[in-house]
Amino acid sequence: MVKYKLNIILILMLVGSFIYKPATAQQGIYDTLKVYAYIDANGDIIPMSYLPPVEVSTKLSRRAKAYWTEWTRLRKAVYVTFPYAIAASGIMNDINAKLVGVRDKKQRRRIIRSREKELKKEFADKLTQLSVYQGKVLMKLIYRQTGSNCYEIIDEYKGSFTATFYQTIAIIFGSNLKQTYDARGKDAMMEKIVIDVEKMYGYRS
Repeated sequence: MVKYKLNIILILMLVGSFIYKPATAQQGIYDTLKVYAYIDANGDIIPMSYLPPVEVSTKLSRRAKAYWTEWTRLRKAVYVTFPYAIAASGIMNDINAKLVGVRDKKQRRRIIRSREKELKKEFADKLTQLSVYQGKVLMKLIYRQTGSNCYEIIDEYKGSFTATFYQTIAIIFGSNLKQTYDARGKDAMMEKIVIDVEKMYGYRS
């Protein structure tokens, strides 16, 4: 009786081996998990995978929004006016070099007027298109490039009366010819933008 039962069990096991097929024998698209590998500097293989990108956004606070609005406005003004400051400082340096040792007032005026005409011809139309804000930025940049504010420059070249006259006009329009430049203080933001502009266009301070 025991031998009979064992024979039945062996037969069932044999038949089952033909009917049952393990899952590993099936080759479907879902049977294999693809795993990427990364080899580090030491030669070790580390499993890795790629996650889908996730976008995270939020609303800016009023303070942050005001900051970036001012930064964008200032950046645009610097990009527009910095080339003018570079050109103006170059011409002024040339004028100063020619005025060295010249005592005669008529000759000094002649030298100044010759370059003044050049400045007007090249920049007059462009400068009149600047906003009051851009004009303020330009005056700061001129100070940065020359070490003198616009009032001092006009006073030196055209006299104190003319400098005072233009200063009065500037004040009426909400500006000031005596603006200075503080790269490490109140104008630190502008200085960072100027450095970026210098790198982009190959200017040298």
